[in-house]
Amino acid sequence: MYIIDRRRDTHGKSLANRQRFIRRARALVRRAVREATGDRSILDAGRGGEIVVPSDGVREPVFRHSNEGGIRDYILPGNKRFVEGDQIDRPPSGGGGGGAGTDGDGEDDFRFVLSAEEFIDLFLEDLELPDLAKRQVIGEAKDQPRRAGFRSSGPPSALSVPRTMRNSLSRRMALRRPRRSDIDALEKKIHELEAAGGDLDEIQKLKLEIERHRKRALIIPFIDPLDVRYRRHELVPRPVAQAVMFCLMDVSGSMDEHMKDLAKRFFSLLYLFLSRRYTHVDVVFIRHTHEAKEVDEQTFFQSRETGGTVVSTALEEMARIVEERFPEHQWNIYAAQASDGDNVPIDNAKTVALLKSVILPMCQYYAYLEVGSSPEERSSRSPEAPSTLWRAYELLTGPKSNMSMRKVRDRRDIYPVFRQLFEKKPGSIAAGAS
Repeated sequence: MYIIDRRRDTHGKSLANRQRFIRRARALVRRAVREATGDRSILDAGRGGEIVVPSDGVREPVFRHSNEGGIRDYILPGNKRFVEGDQIDRPPSGGGGGGAGTDGDGEDDFRFVLSAEEFIDLFLEDLELPDLAKRQVIGEAKDQPRRAGFRSSGPPSALSVPRTMRNSLSRRMALRRPRRSDIDALEKKIHELEAAGGDLDEIQKLKLEIERHRKRALIIPFIDPLDVRYRRHELVPRPVAQAVMFCLMDVSGSMDEHMKDLAKRFFSLLYLFLSRRYTHVDVVFIRHTHEAKEVDEQTFFQSRETGGTVVSTALEEMARIVEERFPEHQWNIYAAQASDGDNVPIDNAKTVALLKSVILPMCQYYAYLEVGSSPEERSSRSPEAPSTLWRAYELLTGPKSNMSMRKVRDRRDIYPVFRQLFEKKPGSIAAGAS
């Protein structure tokens, strides 16, 4: 969203103050957008809608007289509390906030509606997202016009003036059409001969030459209908790049609501990122405990299961779905896994083998997010050691790997971690796979 102040600079309000107000309002709108996404589903995260900005944040700064310095006289009729020299304390912070007070006074929050495009732009504005290459381009969604040369007929709006004038010049040069400068030179020579009393026969020859030039110029027009050219377009199928995002999450008893909320916010950002770069983005939700299954979004985020954690089941389910519905040569495949790091120790070797030999070769990018407990719960515990799953995944990461992993413990860490996972890395597959 672009905020443009086109009001005139009235008395007492400088341009610098107005620009400062615009920057402040933009920051408030961006923050309101991010807060609004917390209550949305993953597929609704990028849709427009109404957002709320505090009323005190949209007031434009104005100059006021300072209460300190100078000499002023006050007349306070009916004052029985204060005398000259008394200092009045400033009201406590928050006392003048918006909203209706006990006596019905106050101001409502500022509300307005953003379009889907504005909402997404603000949501992803400060993220340094990489330009991931589209590995596969297929399909024919619709036809689009493409320049295909010129033609001799067409609507006036398609007239190509440069090509028409070029054809006209080529024809006039080939047929040796007299130029106006040649005729002017002959007329000038006649005037000089007449002024000097020159030979009449010479003058008559020059006049006949001028007449022939003029007749030839009429016979060979400056622009002939044969010269006119119109731009030609033809409809060609527009290629469509398709992407599928696999969301894998551990939903065992060790994953509490705080961890699931962190995972939801991360998956929302990833979905918006892909939807901005691909025409079609499919989302596949896979949850797992000791077994994995494909579910819908509501079940993915809200259902809670009991039992152990076997990560390899989720990877096997993902491989099965890719083979059945998303062929590698037709789809760009992304995957994001969220887990608290717990896994059956004997399954770590199998998980690493599946990632190395099956999942990572088919994926354009694989992101692992390890979520942790809230800061309040973590403060009462001893320092956390790396999880078994984290240590196992470290064997697969490297400068040229298409896999990255990060840890998140608090909501405010989601955006920085997301930027780290999707920043441009020269020479890495994530930055330029093809």
